[in-house]
Amino acid sequence: MNASPPSSPLLVTDLLELWQPSAADLPDLLALIEDEETRRFLGGRPASLQDTFERLHRNAGSWALHGYGTFMVRTKGERKIIANCGVFRSWRGISGLDDVPEAGWIVHRDWWGKGVASEVMRAALAWFDQTHGPQRIGCMIEEGNVASERLAAALGFVEYARHQPDAEARALVLYERG
Repeated sequence: MNASPPSSPLLVTDLLELWQPSAADLPDLLALIEDEETRRFLGGRPASLQDTFERLHRNAGSWALHGYGTFMVRTKGERKIIANCGVFRSWRGISGLDDVPEAGWIVHRDWWGKGVASEVMRAALAWFDQTHGPQRIGCMIEEGNVASERLAAALGFVEYARHQPDAEARALVLYERG
């Protein structure tokens, strides 16, 4: 992975630029998920540099090995990451999500309610379908994340199962599209 960002975004929407990840994105990615409210439906753990480093490298690995991953989302012409959204590949130990394309979106709280996740995910899914062919894509959302549940439905995802990691964690609602 290069230390400097790519020279241009991979996708551009009306408002946003969607970039492949680079090592230089680590500080901005950490800033994105440091906000407690932003993390509320990301397992509830505090953000750490180590977890963020691992998230960035998993994402870059998805791009390197599978030709897709989540995008570092910026407003046009700006450097700051406002979201991390797209389709990636992971291994979660959850039936139906292991080693398959998985959709996900994290948007900084300052940008909630402005259609960022919808705009990015529509562009990312269209690009994914065109580039990799239509196929099943999984998605998991912590129970109670109403905004993400609505977006998943609007994007064509339907619930197929629930997963309870442990007695203290929120249930994960599992969705699929395609």
